[in-house]
Amino acid sequence: MEIDIAIGTERFRASLTDSAASRDLVAQLPLTLQMRDHGSVEKTGRLPAPLSLEGQPDGADPDPGQVGYYAPGNDLVLYYGDQSYFPGIVLLGRLEDDAAGRLAALEGTVTATVSAT
Repeated sequence: MEIDIAIGTERFRASLTDSAASRDLVAQLPLTLQMRDHGSVEKTGRLPAPLSLEGQPDGADPDPGQVGYYAPGNDLVLYYGDQSYFPGIVLLGRLEDDAAGRLAALEGTVTATVSAT
């Protein structure tokens, strides 16, 4: 499964894993999310409905360029910096190769349009 994310003039493509959480995300698309910057490592935006946690570990240690879901906040997360292991993180997939650097350059709150390809 692949999704497209548009933020201003930037476009990102992500490949999602085949999981219940990823399928739930795709079922909610298209979405427009206000995404806030957190700790200079990630952009997060609240989803309209929770994603399934079926088959997921209790947490994860995401790498820059990964797409995740933060279950306690019901947030879609785009990681562009190094985030350590944290409970409640579900990894959904990976952004294209140069996405982390381009995301890091987007300061503050952004509007993201997420759609299925």
